[in-house]
Amino acid sequence: MRMKSGTYTDTEQAGGMEMAGKLFLCATPIGNLEDITYRVLRTLGEVDLIAAEDTRHSIKLLNHFQIRTPMTSYHEYNKVEKARYLVEQMLEGKNVAVITDAGTPGISDPGEELVRQCYEAGVEVTSLPGPAACITALTMSGLPTRRFCFEAFLPSEKSDKKERSRILEELKKETRTIIVYEAPHHLEKTLRDLLEALGNRRITICRELTKKYETAWQTTFQEALETYGKEEPKGECVVVIEGKSADEVRREEMSSWKELTIEEHMELYQGQGMDRKEAMKQVAKDRGMSKRDVYRELL
Repeated sequence: MRMKSGTYTDTEQAGGMEMAGKLFLCATPIGNLEDITYRVLRTLGEVDLIAAEDTRHSIKLLNHFQIRTPMTSYHEYNKVEKARYLVEQMLEGKNVAVITDAGTPGISDPGEELVRQCYEAGVEVTSLPGPAACITALTMSGLPTRRFCFEAFLPSEKSDKKERSRILEELKKETRTIIVYEAPHHLEKTLRDLLEALGNRRITICRELTKKYETAWQTTFQEALETYGKEEPKGECVVVIEGKSADEVRREEMSSWKELTIEEHMELYQGQGMDRKEAMKQVAKDRGMSKRDVYRELL
């Protein structure tokens, strides 16, 4: 890899032939400019080209840190064609950094397609860690963080009503903490749809993350809708939603035992940690049978 300063690492030049360049996925601040890393700043200053989601937006960041590297646009609407061009540049030996308007490239932002094409072309890819709104919101939400799923922006009803409904249906069964992005003018509609699909769950609405008026509001779908009925939501939001509880899952499983064979009924309880004797006792109770009859059925 050759940086534009003209220096080489030990993998770059062999027999006078210049090796392919490298793709750097550079995380940029989601609000507070102090959140950018030294490594990202150095890389943005050393690469040959910066591919930015919106060059008009990113020039403010580059000017703030006095970075003069040339930029080109790389966004949702040119991501396939422009990725081909960028891969060609890297195959010629140039190093390219990708930045989005805010956060980590590829996380609900352009980048995924370019990474795919780089791997197909044999171009090396690295990601420089930094801000991501979904992780920032999750860690400050007060909801479980060990297991979570990220849905980004739900499809709009105008663009894909069927896909939106399908995703909401899937989320009904989700036991992990759920993270959703939403713009303020769509927030009420999304909260209403989520309430209808999931029931009145605990949520944390995080807005204006890392900025002066950052807030994290622990509430419920119903309470949030009542509030937003009186005052208009402001700022880009991340909604962190509690998953379906283990007790709720267990109740649903219990209510459907009539559709199970005795063997499946036993497996249901044993899968919850009961030993065989305990599970047999609970199956007998559910079915109004004696433990002896359950035992005979299992032979």
